[in-house]
Parts: sequence; structure tokens; C-alpha cells
Amino acid sequence: MARADINAIGAHVPVAGGLATGGLRYAAEIGAEAVQVFVSNPRGWAQAAGKPAEDRRLREHAEEHDLPVFVHAPYLINLGSPSPETIAHSVASIRHALQRGAVIGARGVVVHTGSAVSQPREDAMRQIREHLLPLLDEIPGEGPDLLLEPMAGQGRMLCATVTDLGPYLDAVDRHPRAGVCLDTCHAFSAGHDLTAPGGVAAMLEALAGTVGADRLRLIHANDSKDPCGSCRDRHENIGAGQIGAAPFAEFFRHPVSRGVPLVIETPGRSAEPHRADIETLKRLRDG
Repeated sequence: MARADINAIGAHVPVAGGLATGGLRYAAEIGAEAVQVFVSNPRGWAQAAGKPAEDRRLREHAEEHDLPVFVHAPYLINLGSPSPETIAHSVASIRHALQRGAVIGARGVVVHTGSAVSQPREDAMRQIREHLLPLLDEIPGEGPDLLLEPMAGQGRMLCATVTDLGPYLDAVDRHPRAGVCLDTCHAFSAGHDLTAPGGVAAMLEALAGTVGADRLRLIHANDSKDPCGSCRDRHENIGAGQIGAAPFAEFFRHPVSRGVPLVIETPGRSAEPHRADIETLKRLRDG
């Protein structure tokens, strides 16, 4: 996957046994060309310390094999929350994920864009500026970048459609270390009809027009259990949901997404469904 115009296809991998020992074994088993990992409990605030030997092995393997590595920050993070405690935990958690990402050589750290919950959207956006801008300024020259992931539109989410990213990035002065992670299930559920003729291209062109094509750094390739505009975040295996397999082929052809890694976050408690999803995406890419 050394060529910049080829989309690496991979998965979020389990890391039981260690980031390298467990994560790379699973990646090899399913044929992943890129990996995304958690570096702490995704549903808690505890900040796990890394194991130096595992960190070093993962970084060296990624460098040797040109393997794109990404970190997904915990799900509880919400800088738009009215709760001071949640804000404090969120700041600490993002900082920890960025620091751990730097150690393992990750290209980006994915973070959900958050919700206003019970307060006015304007207040939530002021908080985004106050707390996210300093974190972006702290990122060292070698990265990783912070990748903002819009949600499916449920509740009072601050970003759902790709055009929602415009005001969000404006709040942090369009910081150069702020990139975008686009989740296909989220986008579909938020109202981007990826199944319509030209639907994928329309979404990608809207993204480029809103934030610039160069900000798209990662795609979460997930089918959707629910229809377009449902505002429900329920992933399905590639080709088994409401999006279907065919629209994913466009991500390999469109200039905005060409060369951007895709990782699946699809259902399955064993390697087999994930291997099948990756094989489907590779057929669409290489066919």
C-alpha cells in the first residue's frame, strides 16, 4: 500500500494480548492493510499506560510495512457537554489518546464531535473552541492529527452532515492539525443518500467544499442497519445493510477519497465476517 493513490483497507482490531501481539495477529488473519485501535477503555475514563515493548513493535512494524495506524479515542468524550466534570475528563482523555498515538506512530486520533446535550448550541461551540484549540496546538510536528468524526444525527449532536463540519472547524480557526474521519453509516443515517445515483460523489464534493479535500484522512467503512435519514447509529456488515456494497466502490474512484485509508467497524465476534468485509472492499477497489 505504498502508493498514495491506493486506498489501504483495514479494520478496527482487538488488542487483547497487546497492541502488537494481539492487534497485528488479528490484522494478518483478516487481511487488513490498515488498523485502528483503542489505547484505553473506550467506555471509561481510565488512562491505560502503554507497554513499551508492544508500542515499539507496533511502530516498527507499521514503519517497515507502511501500515497506516489510527487510534480511536473513548466514546464518552464530549467537549460540548454542560458538565464541567465531563469536560475535564474529555480534555484529559483526548490528550492521553494523542500522546499514546504519538508513541505508537499513529497517523490520526479519531474523536467524536460531541453533543450540546441540554445547553444552547452556541454555548457548546464556545466550549469546543476553548478546550479543543489548546489540544490541537499541543500536537507535535510529527503528529498524530486529531480526526473529527461526525455522528448519525441522534440527539443534539454538533456534527452530523458533512456541512456541519464547517462551523465546527471555524470554531478552532480551521487548525491545520484538525482532520476528518468520515463514517459511512453515520453519514447515511444523517441524511446523505449514498445509494442514490451520484450520492457518494455529492457527499464528498460537499465535504471538500466545506472543509477542503485534504482534511479527509480516514473513512470508517460501515454498512447501515437502518435507512437513510434514520439518525440511528447501527453498523452492518458490508453489503448486508441498507447501503449495500456497490456505493463503496465510489470511494476508490473519487479524487477526494482516493488514497484515504478505509477501516471497517462492522459486527462480528470472530475474524470471519471481518475478513469477508475486507475481501468485499478489496474486490470493489481492485476490480
